[in-house]
Amino acid sequence: MAKLSRDDFRFFHPLRVRWAEVDPQGIVFNGNYLTYADVAITEYFRAMDVAYPADLLKDGGDFFAVKTLLEYLAPARFDDQLDIGVRVSRLGGASMAFELGIWRGEEQLTSGEVVYVHADADSRKSLRLPDWLRERVRGFERFPPAD
Repeated sequence: MAKLSRDDFRFFHPLRVRWAEVDPQGIVFNGNYLTYADVAITEYFRAMDVAYPADLLKDGGDFFAVKTLLEYLAPARFDDQLDIGVRVSRLGGASMAFELGIWRGEEQLTSGEVVYVHADADSRKSLRLPDWLRERVRGFERFPPAD
C-alpha cells in the first residue's frame, strides 16, 4: 500500500478527532482508525443513496468484513480535522474492496483497505453482488473499480 492522491477520491467524510479517541500523548489510538473507516463507508453508501443495511437486506444479503489493512504514515492528534476518502477499488463476484485515505489538510496520515463479502444474512454463504449496487457504484465513482 502506498501514498494515495486526494484526486483518486470523489467522496470524503469529514471527522474531528475527539478526546476519547486519543491516548495520553494526544495521538489517536490505532484501533480508532477502523471506526473512522466504518463511519466513512457508511456515509459513502448514504452519498450513493443506498440505505445501509436496509437496501441490501431486501435482496436477502448483507456485508461481512473479511479483510482490513491500515498503513499509518503520520499520527492524527486530538482536535485534528480529518478528511476520510473512500472509494470502491474492486468489485468481485461477491466482494467489494474499499480503498481508504485519511488526510489532515494535504498531509496523508493513513492508507487502507477494507474488503466486504456479500453473503446471505442467515447462512453467511456468499451471494453475488446485486446488479443494482454494481451499477450504482460504477456510476458514482470517478474512476471505475477493477473487476
